[in-house]
Amino acid sequence: MFWKSKQFWGTIVAVALLGYCVKDITLEELRVLSERVDYWYLLPALLCTFLFVVLRALRWKLMISQHKQVKTGRLITLYSAGQVLNIVMPVLTGQVGRLFLFARKEGLRKTFVFSTIILEVLFDAISLVIFLLFTSLAFVVPDEYRSAGIIISVITLTLLVTLYLILNFQTRLEDIGRRHLRNRWPGLYVGARKFIRSFTKGIKTLRSSQHFISTFAFSLASWTAHVAVIYFLFLSFGFDLPFAAAAVVMIVNTLALLIPITPGNAGTFEVAVSTSLAAFAVGRSDAVLFAVALHILDFLPVFVLGMIFLRIEKLSISQIKSEHREKDILDHVSENGTLVEVEEPS
Repeated sequence: MFWKSKQFWGTIVAVALLGYCVKDITLEELRVLSERVDYWYLLPALLCTFLFVVLRALRWKLMISQHKQVKTGRLITLYSAGQVLNIVMPVLTGQVGRLFLFARKEGLRKTFVFSTIILEVLFDAISLVIFLLFTSLAFVVPDEYRSAGIIISVITLTLLVTLYLILNFQTRLEDIGRRHLRNRWPGLYVGARKFIRSFTKGIKTLRSSQHFISTFAFSLASWTAHVAVIYFLFLSFGFDLPFAAAAVVMIVNTLALLIPITPGNAGTFEVAVSTSLAAFAVGRSDAVLFAVALHILDFLPVFVLGMIFLRIEKLSISQIKSEHREKDILDHVSENGTLVEVEEPS
């Protein structure tokens, strides 16, 4: 039944949140804003959104380069198509659709694609912590986010240390789990074993320090491009806010949307961005309209490039969604920690 699907309830939540955000905005405020906006700044903002997507695609190309070489143009459109799936499908079903799309179209093992997704999360976490640290040095973070920023930094650094220990002490950790967890909590033991083995498979592809540094550089460059998008949009809307404030908005928004609850993050995106702008004394109506504009800018390059790939490959979003909407990544991980390689029909 359609009302039992994640897509249906995600859409309901999105509509409710969007309604809450725009309920107090009047037509007069829209008219005033349209006259105030400097549309010339939208051009560099749009260029930076395309740059953001291209840099992230090139990062993924570097991650898979030891296993397969893919032409840059095809890879950028393929990556964008995967991001489209991740956007339009709620919770983590989009990641599953993206995983199967990459594996199917490039002949990569699903285990390896899953590992690259984990690596993307890892590098993004490191990049965001670095942005948070430099932002706190260059700009007085509003009180509303100072404590939250410290907590997020501690959690992220703790996670990185944990992942490092998993990588270097994999066998010992599995032995500990086998002795203490397998009989008492078999479900927890199997889940932890799946995660450890899948994660270490991906990390081993970055043992080269040069490879690691290059991938990290692409991560930092991509997030810098996204901060630039927000900053140029500040200038377009006439907000007198520094570049560091754009970094704060980016960090808060990214962390708030780590797990997509609604299709396209509709509603949740606007709430996160407008709330972060409120800390900089931006009026509610301006903050919400800014959030809507930023959301459209973020969507545009991904959808344009992604649709090019889907059209060339004669695929549709609805087709992929129907195949993978209700699947979960760990449903395809065997007990020994690898994704089940069941090929989809061609």
